Amino acid sequence: MKHIILSLSAILLFACTVGEKTKSNSMENNTNSGLQSAKGKTFGFYNVENLFDTIDDKYTIDEAFLPSSEKEWNTKKYNKKLKDLAKVISAFGKDFPVFLGMAEIENKTVIEDLIQKTKLKDGNYKIVHHQSPDKRGIDVGFIYRADYFKVVKEKALEVAFEDNEDFATRDILYIKGEMAGNDIVHVFLNHWSSRRSGQAESEYKRVRAATVLREQVDLILAENENAKIIIMGDFNDYPSNKSVFSVLRAKEDRKFKNGDLYNMAYHLDKDDKGTYNYKGDWGMLDQMIISRGIFQADTGVEIKYKDCKILRKDWMLYTDKKYKDQKPSKTYGGPNYYGGYSDHLPILSRFEREEK
Repeated sequence: MKHIILSLSAILLFACTVGEKTKSNSMENNTNSGLQSAKGKTFGFYNVENLFDTIDDKYTIDEAFLPSSEKEWNTKKYNKKLKDLAKVISAFGKDFPVFLGMAEIENKTVIEDLIQKTKLKDGNYKIVHHQSPDKRGIDVGFIYRADYFKVVKEKALEVAFEDNEDFATRDILYIKGEMAGNDIVHVFLNHWSSRRSGQAESEYKRVRAATVLREQVDLILAENENAKIIIMGDFNDYPSNKSVFSVLRAKEDRKFKNGDLYNMAYHLDKDDKGTYNYKGDWGMLDQMIISRGIFQADTGVEIKYKDCKILRKDWMLYTDKKYKDQKPSKTYGGPNYYGGYSDHLPILSRFEREEK
């Protein structure tokens, strides 16, 4: 009987030990996603200026970027463009950015070529892309390093007008992602309607885009007032314009009153810095906007920087003889091929985790 009791005790002790280990492992799995920490890593946005392949898409107006076009767009120029863009993205920091939003992407294929046929292949990037209704076929796209970011949800938000069914522009791309420690981050990528018909005449289109975006932000904040939100893109408006400042409520200070957001490009624009140069004037068409939750985080990733950073290197610029000013070195000017990187400069910031 004594031996039986000792044997039963040993079995119970073993079962309890295994149970505790299982419980401990389960708790660890619930708090550790297995993703690497992004502390100190960069992220950003880049309007890459018409990254088109050389194949005719019968559903879009892409004829300007074909070998038979006036531009004489061909495989050699396309491959150079890919290599040049990879050079810019590689200059974000010592390591590749954790994620990058891009504008003026024709399709998923060109993104695949960018991350597979250039030095970016070492970044272990994956893609989020949705074909938008834009008539030219240009979209926004998102690449992310799978070791640091895991996509939980993705959605294309249509910017439309009920009384104008023929209106078609780029969708707003929404990505809900998980980062180290089960940290959830919401990212919105934008490329709002251009000012081609005039700033005032086209403003209503960008106001509509801001309205669609703000509605989504409000839904997220209603569920979690401390939600971590990052909004990036080429807004074709400046930080002080109605669409961004009043409708989206992306402000110049970090008070975050009543769900207001903070525009990390606002002060750069006021200081006459910019990502785009129009007739000698620099301006921040490309912007980065954040919520209070990612600035005042109790745990996980934070963004503590006042301004986003403009990636501006001498080799990315040329001197405009007419305006006596440096501008982003673009690929094309009308039908003229210049072989540059893009007519926009990229913006970036860095994840930071302060010790509590």
